[in-house]
Amino acid sequence: MILNASDGIEVVATAEGAQAADVVRRERPDVVLLDIRMPDVDGLTVLGQLQTLPEPPHVAMLTTFDTDEYILTALRSGASGFLLKDTEPEQLAQLVRTLAAGGVVMSPKASRALLRSHPGPGAPQDADTARVGLLSDRERDVLVLVAEGLSNADIGTRVHLSVGTVKDHVSSILTKLRVSSRVQAALLAERAGLLTRHDDDTTRGNGR
Repeated sequence: MILNASDGIEVVATAEGAQAADVVRRERPDVVLLDIRMPDVDGLTVLGQLQTLPEPPHVAMLTTFDTDEYILTALRSGASGFLLKDTEPEQLAQLVRTLAAGGVVMSPKASRALLRSHPGPGAPQDADTARVGLLSDRERDVLVLVAEGLSNADIGTRVHLSVGTVKDHVSSILTKLRVSSRVQAALLAERAGLLTRHDDDTTRGNGR
């Protein structure tokens, strides 16, 4: 009801459990909201099935279960976000639009779980985070904005690049980092300390 009443959004189908993946294959929606717990087949299993599609939709988990294990498993499995069912109705439509534009959406509780699960920038880097060093300066700038949840269009506006150029940068970033989603790239950016350094640079630039 909330989404159908929102401008520019059409709910094309709803489904439960085992039928979910088949419905997505048939309807080919841009965005899918998945519950963690559904009859017969859980949302994480459906998420894995959707990731095998030639052009998988943008998927966010929408659930009442906010344990760290659920959050991290969903994000590592390719989800573009994790939302709780107590999300304000007026915010939900905008979050769906962000997902459709290629952005990342995260509830505050999910963001805190990510921070708890990854060491700070002073910790030794592993082989995964070391690959961040393969990125060019421009790619690092784009990666930071990806980690902030911005869509390609918003990133282009921020760094004065065309959407096509941003898309090429994002594709190169995913290839160099050997990850399959923007969320996984954002996790590596956090683990490598890029977001902390970005915050520090912004603070100095503002003279605070």
